Amino acid sequence: MSAHTENEIVIAAPLDLVWDMTNDVANWPQLFTEYASAEILRQEGEKTTFRLTMHPDENGKVWSWVSEREADRDTLTVKARRVETGPFAFMNIRWRYEEVPQGTRMVWTQDFEMKAEAPVDDAWMTDNINRNSMVQMALIRDRIEQAATEHRPVPSLAD
Repeated sequence: MSAHTENEIVIAAPLDLVWDMTNDVANWPQLFTEYASAEILRQEGEKTTFRLTMHPDENGKVWSWVSEREADRDTLTVKARRVETGPFAFMNIRWRYEEVPQGTRMVWTQDFEMKAEAPVDDAWMTDNINRNSMVQMALIRDRIEQAATEHRPVPSLAD
């Protein structure tokens, strides 16, 4: 039995900016509040292998794992998976982007299964991912919308 989550947000910013900022893995600690560091281990074309390290949890434990993701700009999708699965039997992630009248829709889909010996089950992790995804997506939206505002050309007097 596997679990599935899907969360989305609309960002009032151009697709190119949303794509560039959310696919710059090395800068994820400035985009997400949960990551202390993102270390690029290998880059092969559009495939990136990287280590994410989270800030310590409430018990002082630091979680870290290796993932790989492959971005496909033509289809506006990114496929990712955990290489070091930790408490997960598997974790597959898909990001989709779509231009909409209000800006850019970003959708995160996660399919996973917890190991039998994991400290939490699929239902607990589903709730956790859904709750945390909405927090992180709102922060990302705010940061990208701020960047979009800062990068807008100033109209000249002739305009």
